[in-house]
Formats: sequence, structure tokens, C-alpha cells
Amino acid sequence: MVQKYQSPVRVYKYPFELVMAAYEKRFPTCPEIPVFLGSEILQESKSDDGAVHIIERSCKLNVDAPRLLKKIAGVEYVFFIQKNTVNWKERTLLIEAHNETFANRVVVLETCSYSVHPENEEWTCFEQSASLDIKSFFGFESTVEKIAMKQYTSNIKRGKEVIEHYLKELISQGITFIPRWTPPPVSRQKEKRALAVGHNPGIVPAESCVHGTNKEQSSTPTRTSPLSCCFLPSPADKLDADYIERYLGQLTPMQESCLIRLRQWLQEMHKGKIPKDEHILRFLRARDFNIDKAREMLCQSLTWRKQYQVDYILQTWRPPSLLEEYYTGGWHYQDKDGRPLYILRLGQMDTKGLVKALGEESLLRHVLSINEEGQKRCEENTNLFGRPITSWTCLVDLEGLNMRHLWRPGVKALLRIIEVVEDNYPETLGRLLIVRAPRVFPVLWTLVSPFINENTRQKFLIYSGNNYQGPGGLVDYLDKDVIPDFLGGECVCNVPEGGLVPKSLYQTDEEPENSDHIRLWTETIYHSANVLKGAPHEIVVEILEGESVITWDFDILKGDVVFCLFHSKRAPETNRKEAPSSSASTAGDNMQLIDKSWVLGVDYSRMESPLVCREGESIQGSHVTRWPGFYVLQWKMHSSLPCSGTSLPRVDDVLASLQVSSHKCKLMYYFEVLASKDFRGSMSSLESCNSGFSQLSAATTSSNQSQSSSLISR
Repeated sequence: MVQKYQSPVRVYKYPFELVMAAYEKRFPTCPEIPVFLGSEILQESKSDDGAVHIIERSCKLNVDAPRLLKKIAGVEYVFFIQKNTVNWKERTLLIEAHNETFANRVVVLETCSYSVHPENEEWTCFEQSASLDIKSFFGFESTVEKIAMKQYTSNIKRGKEVIEHYLKELISQGITFIPRWTPPPVSRQKEKRALAVGHNPGIVPAESCVHGTNKEQSSTPTRTSPLSCCFLPSPADKLDADYIERYLGQLTPMQESCLIRLRQWLQEMHKGKIPKDEHILRFLRARDFNIDKAREMLCQSLTWRKQYQVDYILQTWRPPSLLEEYYTGGWHYQDKDGRPLYILRLGQMDTKGLVKALGEESLLRHVLSINEEGQKRCEENTNLFGRPITSWTCLVDLEGLNMRHLWRPGVKALLRIIEVVEDNYPETLGRLLIVRAPRVFPVLWTLVSPFINENTRQKFLIYSGNNYQGPGGLVDYLDKDVIPDFLGGECVCNVPEGGLVPKSLYQTDEEPENSDHIRLWTETIYHSANVLKGAPHEIVVEILEGESVITWDFDILKGDVVFCLFHSKRAPETNRKEAPSSSASTAGDNMQLIDKSWVLGVDYSRMESPLVCREGESIQGSHVTRWPGFYVLQWKMHSSLPCSGTSLPRVDDVLASLQVSSHKCKLMYYFEVLASKDFRGSMSSLESCNSGFSQLSAATTSSNQSQSSSLISR
């Protein structure tokens, strides 16, 4: 594999002629560069007018490699051929170098250039690129590659320091100005001859030089001579080393190279808006600066952003009033490092209510707007504090977290949101502070952590109880005047306090989300159904092996229903229920699977005792299957009045029967089949008893029929 390096543009705030004088001090030997043992001039030439000066040298290097490797290779030193071409007229220097030792086994190519800064002719720019291709090396190819890259990168920064060292030495000697080159006087006849014949060989015309003194020159170099390759492309397409340090942070030479090369590839190949440098850098960090992997991840994200118009989300997205009232999160100043601070009171949030009232689409779009706002705030803080701020801090308060938050559909929606954020906003989270984590938190962490990148997980700091107070707690990361009042601080925090979302605001399939946006999610985890008198709604689940777990979650939005679970070895036929003509228009997604000719106890059997579910109740449950076959989940209208012997109907049952007798029942449901081992490992919360999984938990009904286990909590 060919290893490549591309440097940013490094700027010396000295004139070109003075920098060249400092550069020449490196020869024939340079004590400041220990690996450079010396050089010998092989050939030298000048143009007639002295504007172009070419020197070819043989350079002797002492590579820091294991003694054994040197012995196997049979060499003690490595020799390179370096060709320097300085054009005093255009004020450029082109350096071309290649290895002479092991040239048939290893190919090292390096190109460097010095030129005048495009915006200040008293400054000098330096740029460097190189490639390493190890074809074969006695079976030590990988070792040699690592040694070569380590040696090369360690000397990159040293090279700039050496030039600055010799510049200071010149200044200390009183040399602060070196006059520019001027053409020698020529007779008028020779001047006319020169104009008639053309340019001197080897001299680049001023019109083709980007970094000449003429400010109206073209930004595209003209390849009229071999020297044109030393001229840099348009300055707008280059990254300055000082800019990288100021706005992107400290990067190693190879990290700088990866950023520049990926950026260049995007400029050449990507059709569309080029992302900002800090955005490109995040994807490189997420893939450990593997350019190929980062490029693939970034391109997929750019396609996703374009497809769903994410670039415009801050201008087009307006959170619904319900979200502003019940979503317990918001921005709150910044931490001690200058990172924007986002506070999320997750324990006070009714995640189930938000999902059912708004749908996953609105929640995802709101989370995306938070991430877009976070990037915007990072840019503002970078300018405000004068140092690169590329990520934010999130403070999560878990007080109030209980089994209600482990509601499986909500967790599933959360995992989907995490997946989208991880894929498109990598390395945006600088630190996550989790405070007041209850005993149930490890269960949630077990569910969520596998979907979070390892680099992100290392940024988590978790405090249980009151451990966040005092030294080692929040005061280590937040100023005291920023800590929210609900965590014992003095700062008033305007994050909404949340609460339960009224069930009257829940949506159904018949009430889709009102949005003019392109949908980010084309499906939902919930289904809705209507239940009519004499027309139950049924769904079938095929189990191929025993010891599986069927889980369900549903809400009764209207009327009272009876829920049952049946098992059959026969596959039921899927038929729409033929509802009475008077109510056919309201049947909706009503499905009946159990044939009327089937006999209970013969063709199918009941697995769970009938459960009466009242309007407004939330039901969660599970059933561990014992046999393979077909399991039918059934909801039917509850209208019968219990009456046996001397007992009289209850008043509540009579009123309920009268209320729903002429109306359809409506419900939203979700179900899933899990392997038993997965269920016990990740959803052990459902096997707990009366745990407050739902705010409406009032009773627990369990059944152990056919050696199965089931729990239904309200």
C-alpha cells in the first residue's frame, strides 16, 4: 500500500530571499537535524541571466532503525538525491527528492515548494508532499513502513524549527534584509532578440505564476515549463498551518495530511456543497484518520443530509408546542473548557407519551436540530474564546428514572435516534455527565451502550446519588455559577420540567404527523386498529422454535377491550373481517384470523387468561413460548355483563357497556419476538413484578399456563 503525506501551507513571516538564506545554511551539514549526516553537490547550473539556479545533491541519512534490520539489509546509511530549483525572478523554490538506496525495493518521492504568500509579498509559504511505496524488503515490509513513517513525521515539524532557528541566527548577525533579484543590464539589440526568440529555457513566465507580485494573475498555473508544478493552486483551496492550530486544534503531521487530502478529494470529486473543515475532521477522528473509511462515512452522511434537507433544518423546523412543554432539554451556557452545555432531565421526561403523541419522526427531527444548533454554538464559542471548540458537553439528570423509561418501543426509538446521530454527527460530544443515576440505570445502560461508539463511551462520567456534589463532581467541569439550581447550584435553569403527556394527545395511524418535511423515517413501530362488536382484531406470530419470547405493548385509546393470547399448530388464514354494512366504513385495519369453525381446546388453545383493558390504560406484557407454531394476539370489544346466580351486574360495567355499545374501540399496539436468551439479558425489567413500568400500574396479572410465563402490567 502506498503511504502518502500532504502538508498544510506553513507561513514564514519573512521575505522569500531571507528564508532562502536560512535554508542554504542547512548545507552541506546540519547539526540541527541529527539524521542528516551531510551532502555532496553532484551538479550545478544557472540560466544566462542568473534567475534560475539548479543544484543537485547526494544526501546521506542515518535512519533510526533496529541494528538487526540494518545488518540484514547490508547498509548502514541511506542516500537520497535532492534537486533544488530556485527561480529568483518568480521567487520560488522547488525541491524534488528520491531515494537512491534500495530504489528497486522502496520508492520514496518528496516534493517541497517555497513561494511568496499570495496576500503579503513579504511573507513566504512552504508546502510539502511525499509518498512511500515499499515493494519488497526481505519480508520486513510492514516494519520498514512503520519506521519510515515515524522517521519522516518526526522530522516534518523539526524542519520548520530549523528554518526558524537559522532565521534568528541571521537576524542576530544583523542580516534582516536581502535585496531581490534584478535582471542584469542588456543591450537593446539583445533585448529585441530575446523578445523575438521567446523565453529563456527553464524560466517560467510571470503570467503563469500564481504567487507572483501581480495581484491580477490567473489562479490556474499554466504548464509551459517543468517549473510550473511548484506553484500552488488557488490560495482559497489551501489550508494554512496557523489556521489549523487556531480553529481545528493541535494535529499531528499525518492527521493534517489526512485532513488536507480528504478535503482535496471532496473539492475535486464531490458535487455539491463542501462541508466545513471541522466537520470533515470529525469524520476522520471517528475513523481513526483512516481516509478511505472516513471518506465512505462522510459521503454517506452528505447524501443523507441532501436527501432529507438537513442543512435547512434550523430555518425550517419549529418544535410543536407540546414538544416545547414536555421535552426536558435545553442549552445552558458552557462548561469550563468553553464547550456549549446541553442539559437533559431525562428522568422527568415522559418518553412514551412523546413518542405516542408526536411520533418518532418529530423526535428525531428535534434531536437533529439540537445537533445542528450545537455545531453552530461551537463555531460561536471558537470565535468567542479564541481557541478551537469542536464539541459540546451534555449533562443528563436521571432523577425520576424508573421502569417506565425502559418501555421497549421507546428504547427502540432511542436506539434508532442514536444510530442516526452516530452516523452523521460523530465526535460532536466532548463529555457526557450523568448525575443521580438510580439503581435501574444499569439496565438502560445495558440496552443502549452496545449502539454507542467506543470513543463516545469513554467520554461518559456517571455519578450515582449525591456523588456529583463536591470535589471530583460537577465543580470539576462546570463553574459554580453555571450549575443548575435543581442540582444544588445557584443558576436558574429554564429547561422545561416535563411531566406526563395527556393521552388525549396521542396520535393514531388515522392522524398522521402534520409535516411538510421529507420524512426521515418511512415506517413507525406502532400500528393502530379498530375493534368492533363481533369483529375482533387479531395478529399472528409464527414461532419456529420453543423458548422464544413474545412481547407486546398497547394503549386503549377508546372503549374497553378484552385481550387474549392463543396458540395453534395450524396456520390461520388472513381475512379481513366482514363487518356489518352500517359500520363497514369505520372498520379500518381490522383483521380476524381465527376461523369461526375452529373449536377452542381442539383447533387452538388459550395461552393467557383474558384481560379486560379499560379506556386510557397502557398494557405491557410478555409470554415465553413452549411450543413452536402460530400464536394469535386478539383484542375484542368488552361488552358482556357478568351475571351469575344471585350476583348483579356492577354499576361501572353497566355504564361502560352503555357508553361503548354503539361505538368502535380504538387501540395502538406494538409487538416483537425475541430469543429467550436475548430477552432475559436485555429486558429483565419486564420480568420484574409491579415496578412502575407504567404510570398507570395498578395491578399485575400473570399466568403460567402450559409451563409458560407471562406478565401484563398496567
